[in-house]
Amino acid sequence: MIETVNTPNAGPSSQDLADIERKYEEGAAIREVTPFALNVLKAVALVFAFYHFITAGFGLPADHWHMGFHLSGLFILTYAFYPVFKTDGLFALKPGRMRIGNIPLYDLLLMLLGVAAALYVGLAWRGIEFLGIEEQTFRMGNPNKFDIFFGLVLIFLVLDIARRTLGWVLPLIICLFISYALFGPYFPGLLQHPGVKFNTFVSSMYFPQEGIFGVTLWVVSTIVFHFVLFGVIAQRTGLGQLFIDNATILAGRYTGGPAKVSVISSAFFGTISGSSVANTVSTGALTIPNMKRLGYPGHFAGGVEAASSAGGQITPPIMGAAAFIMAEFLQVPYTTIVIAAIFPALLHYVGVFSVVHLMARRLNLQGMKKEMLPKFAEVWRSGWANIIPLIGLLVVLFAGYTPFMSAFVGISLSVIAGMSRIRAPLTWVYPAAFIAFVLWKYSGGGFDSTMTTLLVAGSLIATLNPQPRIKIPEMSDSIAIGVKYALAVGAASAAVGIVVGVINTTGVGFRIGFMVTQGAGNLASDLYALITIADFSLFAVEDLQLFISLVFIAIACILMGAGIPTTALYIMLVSVAQPALAQLGVPPIASHMFVLYYGVVSEITPPVCTSAYAAAAIANANPFRTGISAFTLGLGKVVAPMAFVYAPVLLFVSSTGFDFIEFSYTAASCIAGVIALSVAVVGYWLAPMGVFFRILCALAGLIFIAPSFKADLLALAVVAPAVLSQMYFRKPVPVVN
Repeated sequence: MIETVNTPNAGPSSQDLADIERKYEEGAAIREVTPFALNVLKAVALVFAFYHFITAGFGLPADHWHMGFHLSGLFILTYAFYPVFKTDGLFALKPGRMRIGNIPLYDLLLMLLGVAAALYVGLAWRGIEFLGIEEQTFRMGNPNKFDIFFGLVLIFLVLDIARRTLGWVLPLIICLFISYALFGPYFPGLLQHPGVKFNTFVSSMYFPQEGIFGVTLWVVSTIVFHFVLFGVIAQRTGLGQLFIDNATILAGRYTGGPAKVSVISSAFFGTISGSSVANTVSTGALTIPNMKRLGYPGHFAGGVEAASSAGGQITPPIMGAAAFIMAEFLQVPYTTIVIAAIFPALLHYVGVFSVVHLMARRLNLQGMKKEMLPKFAEVWRSGWANIIPLIGLLVVLFAGYTPFMSAFVGISLSVIAGMSRIRAPLTWVYPAAFIAFVLWKYSGGGFDSTMTTLLVAGSLIATLNPQPRIKIPEMSDSIAIGVKYALAVGAASAAVGIVVGVINTTGVGFRIGFMVTQGAGNLASDLYALITIADFSLFAVEDLQLFISLVFIAIACILMGAGIPTTALYIMLVSVAQPALAQLGVPPIASHMFVLYYGVVSEITPPVCTSAYAAAAIANANPFRTGISAFTLGLGKVVAPMAFVYAPVLLFVSSTGFDFIEFSYTAASCIAGVIALSVAVVGYWLAPMGVFFRILCALAGLIFIAPSFKADLLALAVVAPAVLSQMYFRKPVPVVN
């Protein structure tokens, strides 16, 4: 809980923070329901969460039932909490005769239709004889009237809940894909295709393995939801505060301390939070007011927090939803994605940290006083038990078990650490139940003796937590909040399944990918002719073609990301980028990571950058200036994707292999490039820097990113005048007593 202090620089109250998160969070529910309806919906949310928790540990039902249950919960909760329009006009949020619990009757009807459509696949899977419905196998591609009706209902309602939670942009783009599938013969040139029959389209969008019931909904319902729930519960039990306290201990006393605390704590917190806005609000409530008190401008303080928080989605070991979907697309273990993301995430935080440090040097901002810092011994004496759930989750994940099993273990240990105490015998039921589960898995060969011993020991040690125990009502509130966080990503995953189905049916991804590479090839040939002098050329045509293709895809990511969440953006654009970049010899994991990272960049790119807007609200600063600050601070994330496309060795697990010497040299070159860009952004290294030298640093930074000895020599030549001038005009570093 954040307390308000009556000073000009006081941080926002807890209610202010809740209002900020509700305003800027993607899919924040806004309808106020009656207390009775709220209790009913809370019970639905708890049942929804308990179902996913139990199936994660004890096994999933058939895919069509599992995804049907997940969709049913989405329809019930979305239509209960989200109105038709977020306005006070015709659909004003006022109680009336045509409402039950302040939920309009038409929303209740849509809710029932959605549940019926979601469960129909499972009910009719084996056929329904008295209705004349055959087994699903015989109906695939030849749907009956029931299939057509419920299929159309599901398509419409999935688009509707995506619109209610995320706005109009994503559904409109999906409608374009639907139009492309149905009206293929009318599209020009390379985009033309024979078209998909209406009945075939509905069937392929509705039945499992394709469309709505495809891989995206499966990943969210089976993996992502569990990690969202774990993040909320772990934060509630004290892991988030432990992160912030340790970040303050690590960096608070150094130059620009509170800003560096923001970077480190956001990186820590991002490992358990799938929402950039939630990350911004949770850590920014403390770090932004501290930065302002230190002397940072409000827009810069907000930009630091927004840039750091957006990095949470790309920070191992627990990344955003798109990372889990990437693992399914590439058919590799999730741990492979985690390992590949280590250096790119490090490069991002090096960039943010460098800008923060240089800005503090430029403004002569000192660190926090020793008495203001938390005491290491006190922090760990009271909070040590909160790290056990994260350790348990990671141990299970990296031991080769499924991500949902690791999430089950993490959630279980979080509940034990939060709710069970050795001096409260009635609360022993929580560790007893988990230990019984672990022993049951051991008896069936699911866990080996080492894993069993570790998990049993972890559950027993967690009961020694010295912090106050969390009661059942508090924990149930946290779980219900976690379910609400998952509604928007669930709606997006179901809707984007339509796009995946269209791409698989029509091959539009390969068509657009070919157009991208062809256009880039033509432009590269023209540029090559301009930059070639006699027989000397710095770049080959193939290098230029790859670079231009990357720029095209990056621009598309940033522009489309203005109105689409990262997960949906990644799914749509990787279907284009993968074929295009594969033609140019880029390994699959590099092209997937490229799209993911530029999708995250769009979250801090004006004019639409919700994380920066939330940070601006806390900092009481101009939102657009805050967005500009966040973007410039995130330059490391802008250039990192280019680096690991050109040098897949940076991803450790690329099919091109791993060479330590090559990795070390390339990594050092990329870090030098990011630092040079940071110097250009701030205009300060050892002394204030003029515009001309800042331009030289920016050019050198971009050239450093290209992983070659020739490029590095050129970068050194470009940046040398700036370095020499800085050494000449350098200022002595102030001594802090």
